[in-house]
Amino acid sequence: MTGDTAEVVIVGGGIVGVSTAYLLGKLGVKSVVVERDAIGSHASGFAYGGIGAGGIPDPIAPLGREGWKLHNEFSKILPESTGVNFDFRYRSSLYLAFDDSESSQLKATLPWRQSELGSKVRWLDQKELRDLEPRVAPDAIGALIDEMQGDLEPYRLSLALTQESEKLGATVRHGNVTGLTRENGRVTGVVLENGKISCDVVVLALGPWSGTASKWLGIPIEIRPLKGQILRLQAPGSPVKCSVGWSGNYAITKPDGLLWAGTTEEEAGFDENPTSEARDIIMQSVIKTLPFMIDARLAQHTACLRPLAADGVPILGPVPGWRGVFIGSGAGRQGIRLGPGMARVITDLITEGKTDIPINPFDPARFAKK
Repeated sequence: MTGDTAEVVIVGGGIVGVSTAYLLGKLGVKSVVVERDAIGSHASGFAYGGIGAGGIPDPIAPLGREGWKLHNEFSKILPESTGVNFDFRYRSSLYLAFDDSESSQLKATLPWRQSELGSKVRWLDQKELRDLEPRVAPDAIGALIDEMQGDLEPYRLSLALTQESEKLGATVRHGNVTGLTRENGRVTGVVLENGKISCDVVVLALGPWSGTASKWLGIPIEIRPLKGQILRLQAPGSPVKCSVGWSGNYAITKPDGLLWAGTTEEEAGFDENPTSEARDIIMQSVIKTLPFMIDARLAQHTACLRPLAADGVPILGPVPGWRGVFIGSGAGRQGIRLGPGMARVITDLITEGKTDIPINPFDPARFAKK
């Protein structure tokens, strides 16, 4: 940044924002990341960090595949370059069934899951499930297993991406954006509480606060916060090596030695405080799937707000009426998995004016067309 001028201003220092700064930097495009609080201080720093090659239906699947590809690239480059280890690893995921209805619902997803490139998904009967993880609840009748899954520590990934972006010419600036300026339909700058940055390109990666941009842009950005809470538990016995999931919940021992368990989906506005009610709900699910966890002790309890679009589909692409403005948000519970793929789309659009990833379903103008 020279004075108050930048090539690209990225508003938001979560996974989408810092991934975009990194990918732009690799192509020689310098950016300024404007963050109101601190890098990775919200959902991107407190998320579970689950990633995978598949398991997401269309139209979001291409973003998931690109995210998986980029996460693998990040894992090979960033720890060595930055010295920040974000615990990237491969592991399997189990999705348990406790009755015939749950079994049928899971088995119905097998065709599209198995059709995905590189898929390693199959059904486990009760014996196969016990052989893999004997501590799973005895009344689980089977499980779907996906062997092309992984996880990482999202806060440290955010730091590694930021550090590498800075090496490539990006600047991180603290500030609260209050608006945009334009001339003849083209964005000309970002307005902050304490000044302005002139630029030709703006990326809006505001997470659950993306709705505030509606008044800047003159179109509805229908994104709301979806609260999620996670417990980190000191668990007895050996680590749980694969993610054990049921009814949208999960539990797995992470490299920090703690068993991470979650999560909730709460409509709580912008309240980021952990609650005892959520703790109890999560523990009930953990004990149902892994009964030995009744002896676990709580080590840490966190909460975060994920950005969820009104129709459950990310908002991604150029903003109509504002040449040079792009938005990437609304991935809900899949933010870490999809974030780098969303950043790839934005980077392609900025540098090439097009992208190979289908983005029509993510049109930022779709809520104005109702």
